[in-house]
Amino acid sequence: MPTEADLLIHNSSMLLRVPVDGSDDNALGVIRDGAVAVKDRKVLETGTSTDLLKNHPSAQKVDAGGRMVMPGFVDAHTHLVHGGERAAEMEMRLAGKTYLDILKSGGGIYSTVAATRAASLEELTVSAEKRLAMAAAHGTTTVEIKSGYGLDAGTEMKMLECIASLAESSPLDIVSTYLGAHTLPAGRPRTEVVDELTGPALGGFRRHAEFCDVFCEDGAFSFDESRRILTAAKAAGFRLKIHAGQFNPLGAAGMAAELGAVSADHLEELAPGEAGKMAENGTVAVLLPGVPFFLQGSKYADGRQLIDAGVRLALATDYNPGSCPSYSMPFMIALGVFQCGLSTSEAVRAATTGGAAAIGRQNSLGSLTEGKSADIIILNIEKPEEIPYYFGTNPVHTVYKRGKLITAAARHLNYSHHQRK
Repeated sequence: MPTEADLLIHNSSMLLRVPVDGSDDNALGVIRDGAVAVKDRKVLETGTSTDLLKNHPSAQKVDAGGRMVMPGFVDAHTHLVHGGERAAEMEMRLAGKTYLDILKSGGGIYSTVAATRAASLEELTVSAEKRLAMAAAHGTTTVEIKSGYGLDAGTEMKMLECIASLAESSPLDIVSTYLGAHTLPAGRPRTEVVDELTGPALGGFRRHAEFCDVFCEDGAFSFDESRRILTAAKAAGFRLKIHAGQFNPLGAAGMAAELGAVSADHLEELAPGEAGKMAENGTVAVLLPGVPFFLQGSKYADGRQLIDAGVRLALATDYNPGSCPSYSMPFMIALGVFQCGLSTSEAVRAATTGGAAAIGRQNSLGSLTEGKSADIIILNIEKPEEIPYYFGTNPVHTVYKRGKLITAAARHLNYSHHQRK
């Protein structure tokens, strides 16, 4: 007998399957009046509502009410764990100060470092849970979270322990990244810091994080320092990521690609040949257009150039307290279309299956194809073009993670449906 589904979501305006290999005229895998059947937390099958209602008469039915149904968003770059906030910096920027000006003057990230060091593990966890609730309310079902606001071993470990705790308790899938090399701690010699970041302590952080990241930029870590840190991290068993080309084309994305980095993120500035190295080595380009938007910059990553070079793209929020305090993946899709040269189809793929590839989860997340996690969102729109059209709004109606309903609100996420085996 055919397998009977546990859950059937039907009567959509259209279902976007977003297959990984979708490169033809229907790159989003559209099924009009589509339905998705779920069994044991995974996608069992997709098809028309008429066919699947016949195939699964005993399944729990959810009527999408003529709304669009698609995979949950995969936010592949965030800094959701931190103490404090930095709303006052907006006024400094409006007065003409740049991000690097604020950083060099001892502000910016250093104020977040102080607040994060002062916060207890419980305080960090409670505040991060509220941010995760906001992300889920905007349709995010998988999120990467970095450390990096400690700049000392003890606080970095506290942040990673917080991320691990969230991964156990949250209905969302959470991927952990160690970003000890976020910037230079005030008052310490560069050589001493880099020696520490590449030393025996790396192994201890590896027990709590899958990825290692480094911020390669003027005012942070140099090209050679970044290469040394990533090389040591790779030897310690980390998978690699890099913050590259945010303000200056230092060649870091190409270097990281040659080391086998899973992703290179930001990329507003690229040196000649870097895109080719990324394409050759399969390194995903994670575009973070919320950052130049919030910092009032004029330069966005050129998504069209990267696509033409054969690079796979992801879109992510880069949620952080200083340069992009936004949880909204729908808004990043809009910015990808308006500022990065992407079509709506390309932007939606970048926010789903592209994000999954940027965290090495393309075989299990990011699309509504058989055997993948049943991460499903129902939106208050009828077609994908309406995501950027209604920019700045939240189109998400309902969120399912692994086939379980998530109830989201501004200050709380209902964990009652969460079951982890």
